[in-house]
This record gives sequence, structure tokens and C-alpha cells, in this order.
Amino acid sequence: MGTGRLEAFSDGVLAIIITIMVLALEVPHEASLGALAALWPRLLSYVLSFVYVGIYWNNHHHLMQAAKSVDGLVLWANLHLLFWLSLLPFTTGWMGENQFGRWPMLVYGLNLLACALAYYGLQRALIRHDGRGETLARALGSDWKGKVSPVLYLLGIGAAWFDYGVLSLFCFAATAILWLVPDRRIERALHAR
Repeated sequence: MGTGRLEAFSDGVLAIIITIMVLALEVPHEASLGALAALWPRLLSYVLSFVYVGIYWNNHHHLMQAAKSVDGLVLWANLHLLFWLSLLPFTTGWMGENQFGRWPMLVYGLNLLACALAYYGLQRALIRHDGRGETLARALGSDWKGKVSPVLYLLGIGAAWFDYGVLSLFCFAATAILWLVPDRRIERALHAR
């Protein structure tokens, strides 16, 4: 089957995830900058998670553009990814509400790691379905960002375990920044095709 329905469904779920995250932000009860400043942990958590959802949306779009079609395994792999992404509003809210405390940071890091592993699983399912020599397999190549990201997540999780919230947050933000730099591998492979 084609990729259109999978893309449309995934786009809808990601839009709902972002909506849930923004609706979880509380509006200050007073009209002062001080009241707004008191919300900085929640706002920072939201911005970080919004960037992550945006990165996954962008990369998911590129994956689907490179795929010829999908099968049942790809559909389940995609749902697996969406499951972990759907937990981001919860882990984001818990992290922001508790000002980057040990357990919320650790659980947030585990959530990010699960998203990364699920995304890797989706890539593998698509490559298996399309064939190793096809556009997607050639475009992904060695995927150094995909290999560095779990290491940074594990460092962030370890830092959270030892209650180094700032270091943990740095690892998670650094990973997001790594992915913000556009990855043109799939676009180049599509143009070459």
C-alpha cells in the first residue's frame, strides 16, 4: 500500500501531541513578568519537546518520501514510534512541573531514548520492505547522528540518575541541536533517483 494514509495519520497524531503539550501550559494568574518568569521550567520543557516533535515530524516526512510503499510491519513500527512520542506531553509536563528533578529527567530521557529506538525500528522496517539497495537504504548509510543520539540520551539519563539535572538537560538539548542541522541525505538520494 502507499505511504499517504500512514503519513496523514502520523501528521494528525503529531499535531495532537503538540496541542496537548501547549494546553498543559498554565496561564499566569497575574499580569506581570515575574509571574511569567516563574513558569520558566515549564516553558523550557515545552520548547525542548516541541523541537523534538518537530524533528521527528520532519524526519518522518523524509522517510515516507523515500519509501515506495508500506506493509503491516511498517504500520506497526510507525505505531510503536507514535506511542513513545505520545508520552512526551506527560514526561514534558512532569519534568517542567518539578523543575528538572532527578526522576522526571530520568523518565524524560528514557522517553527520548525509546523514541529514538522506535524511529530506528521504523527505518529498519522500511528498508526491509523496500529492499537494501533502494533509495532509503542508500540514503541512510552509516547514520552517524542515529548512532550518537542514543549515547547522548544514555549520558543524560546517567546524569539524571546522579542528580545532575543541568548536565542531563544539556545532553538532551545537545541531541536536539544535533538534529536541527538539516540532514540532506534523503533529499539528495531522492533527487538522484
